[in-house]
Amino acid sequence: MTVVLVVDDVSAMADQYAYDLKRVGGYETLIAGSGREALDLLQREAVDCVLLDLEMPGMDGFDVLRGMARRDARPPVIVYTGTGNYDRCVQAIQLGAQGFIDKAEPMERVVREVENALERARLTGQVTALERRLDADAALVGASAPMRQLADAIARVAKIPSPVLITGESGSGKELVARELHRLGANPTGPLVALNAGALPENLVEDELFGHERGAFTGANALRKGAFEAASGGTLFLDEIGELPLAAQAKLLRVIEQRQVTRLGGNRTIAVDARVVAATNRDLNAEITAGRFRQDLYYRLNVHAVSVPPLRERRSDIPALVDHLLGSACARFGMRPKRLDPAALECLMAYDWRRNNVRELRNAVERMIIAADGDMIRLDDVPTEIRDTAAPGAGSPGPAPTSFQALKAEAERQIIVTALERNDWHITRTARALGLADHASLLKIMRRHGITRDASP
Repeated sequence: MTVVLVVDDVSAMADQYAYDLKRVGGYETLIAGSGREALDLLQREAVDCVLLDLEMPGMDGFDVLRGMARRDARPPVIVYTGTGNYDRCVQAIQLGAQGFIDKAEPMERVVREVENALERARLTGQVTALERRLDADAALVGASAPMRQLADAIARVAKIPSPVLITGESGSGKELVARELHRLGANPTGPLVALNAGALPENLVEDELFGHERGAFTGANALRKGAFEAASGGTLFLDEIGELPLAAQAKLLRVIEQRQVTRLGGNRTIAVDARVVAATNRDLNAEITAGRFRQDLYYRLNVHAVSVPPLRERRSDIPALVDHLLGSACARFGMRPKRLDPAALECLMAYDWRRNNVRELRNAVERMIIAADGDMIRLDDVPTEIRDTAAPGAGSPGPAPTSFQALKAEAERQIIVTALERNDWHITRTARALGLADHASLLKIMRRHGITRDASP
């Protein structure tokens, strides 16, 4: 239940606002008769939004805003005034308030402002959570030929506003590619809204995409914007697009073509300007043949295609990935940094990672950190299922065939990286171990493959 705190020193006004907010908006309400009482309530109660009077004796609304700015929990604030002095409202916005209204405004307008403030806070939280999760995955770490090709593909299409379809296996880093497309795109300061079609119940998909009007269905007590409206001016990332129900596919196609949405229960169209980036680990051509995916939607989404390589096709990136994941996981766990023994690293490089790619590697790294007693992670700390499958003679399949030259280049790069790791990146010693003429020969090969100790795109 959404809780709104009404802060006003005039008790009759506060009581009336609290009553009307519950009647019109369906909110639970709390009342504070002074600025000090408001800050105390915010310390004790889970408040979703604050309706704040600016003109109060003692600690006024500006002091409350300053006090909230020093705290971790800061629900959105809407200020209201009865003096008509909107210069003071602008000052309040500069102090962190999200909107302002006049005390004479009808309650429907007040409820609309509260809904808008709540929606902005919700979307900001979603984007922050997505950014943290994507940073942790670190799927784009690496400088192998497949990763350089991926970086080139992203750079080519990032500025173009047409839809992009990202394909790749589960855990390979499709979300991070979408984020990179947004970061390098024409509107990087605009919103990035992510929606996982595979994680939504079928009856909620259209509501999440297009929003609803108040009263559209039982429980729709207030207007709610959908993902398209929230992403307007930025990027809408639709993950697992192959899971979208056929009915929603037809409506999605219409919105992409017309750049307009109609909320559930509404009859007016709303212009939206969001770049659509979709991702899937399914074979959409097979889904079209089976009648589970619309061919016209496929062609509309597949204007630009970006393919994310599986980890087994870029095993020479594993040392750089492991180093990054070790550092971020140890920092997150509050532990001293740990290192990986060369034998453990060679075991990880021999493994297939077909189940979940980089996500599976990240989980394995976290398990090894917990299993290791000291600062060095050894072969015995590698999860048993990885050790058994990656053992010599286990016959784990190699990269999917692409071209002879590509396979040859990746194999050569993997040999060099493995030898460097085994010799602690000592160039002369590694050159000698590989039987090369001198260290200059090794440096030449490293330059050709873009190999550095901290290589990343």
